[in-house]
Parts: sequence; structure tokens; C-alpha cells
Amino acid sequence: MRFTVDEYAKTFKMSKEMIQNKLRTKRLNYIIEGGITYIIVPRSSLNEEKRQELAQNIKSVPSMPAPQKTTVGMIIALYQKENQQLKLKIKELESKIDRLVNDKEQMLIAERERIEEIYTAKDEQLKNLLEVINTKLLLSRDNSVQDVDITSTPPIASSLSSGIIELKRYLKFIGMGSEERKAIKRRFELSYGSDVRIIQKEGEFYVDLSKYDYTDFLS
Repeated sequence: MRFTVDEYAKTFKMSKEMIQNKLRTKRLNYIIEGGITYIIVPRSSLNEEKRQELAQNIKSVPSMPAPQKTTVGMIIALYQKENQQLKLKIKELESKIDRLVNDKEQMLIAERERIEEIYTAKDEQLKNLLEVINTKLLLSRDNSVQDVDITSTPPIASSLSSGIIELKRYLKFIGMGSEERKAIKRRFELSYGSDVRIIQKEGEFYVDLSKYDYTDFLS
């Protein structure tokens, strides 16, 4: 029979220091395997009581289960489990990517609409500015016409050359819309009697372009 130092000390009720001392003085037989010291005790040197005690201890020690062998099926099952986990992670990442792409698209659409609104407003402002400039150019144009056959001159052109023209005809000539003409006529009505530029004949308003500037009424 062979015992480790701990087992020998427990079995024979002896301190480890005493066992080490006996080993050094060669009073105990021992062998060393794998760096572990085993003390050799012949069974015949033990009395009957000690033999029975050791036999009882051996029976009470539970046997260690044999290590389970790794089979091909176990390896395949392990790889399948890992593969399933990777698939789940890939789906989660794809879902996150889709959400990010959708959010980015919505941001770009909102930014595009905002820019379009800005340019639309700028275009409207530019259109209004060009209309005002065109009106001022018409008002400041030299209306004197020389060597023109009166019989062949259209009525509106003849009125412009003389400077005095009916308001509604003038507004149509410069391209004013119906709503704009109504608003300008309302301004003339409110200023009539207090502004010398406002001329009224037989219930109709006239403008004298040769004397006055009506830009403030037209803008």
C-alpha cells in the first residue's frame, strides 16, 4: 500500500514534521512519482484493526466519475449552438443598421425640404424686387416722343407720352394683377384730397407720370 504524506499523517496519527524527519533518515520506504512523494507500507506490517479501518475508508471514498469522452456529435452540437448565437447577433446588428439608415434618410429629407423652402422664399423676394425695379424704370423713362404719327400711335402709348394716364389702364400696362390693382386703387382712394399727386376726373383716378413719382403707391 502507498500513502501520500497527508494520507499517512491522517491514517497513522502522526505529524508531517515527524514524517519528513523519518523520510530524511530513511526510516520510511517511499517513492516519488510526478513530483509527489508516496510512502510504501507493506500490508503485512499492519495489524488487523488497521487493515479493516483502511478497507472501510476505501469503501467510503466515492469513486470519481470517468471523464466523458468528446465525440464528433458533441463538437457538431457545440458549433451549431455558436452558429445560432452568431446569427442572432447578426440580425440585431442588421436591425440597428436599418434604423440608423432610416433616421439618416429622414434627416436628409427634412434638410432638403428646409433648403427648398428657403430658395422658394428667396425666389419670391427676387420676383417682387424685379417688379419694383421694372416699375421704377417705366416711371423714370423719358416719355417725350418726337416725329411720331399721332394717328398711328396706340392710345396707351399716346397717354404715356403726354404723362397723364388713367390709373387702371396704366396698372394693366405694367402688368399688375387684379388683386394688386384693387389694392393700389384703395390706396389712391385713401390719399385722395390730401396728396396732390392723386388726380380724379369723372370718378376715375389718373396719374401724371411727367410730374410725379408713384413708386410708393405701387410697391
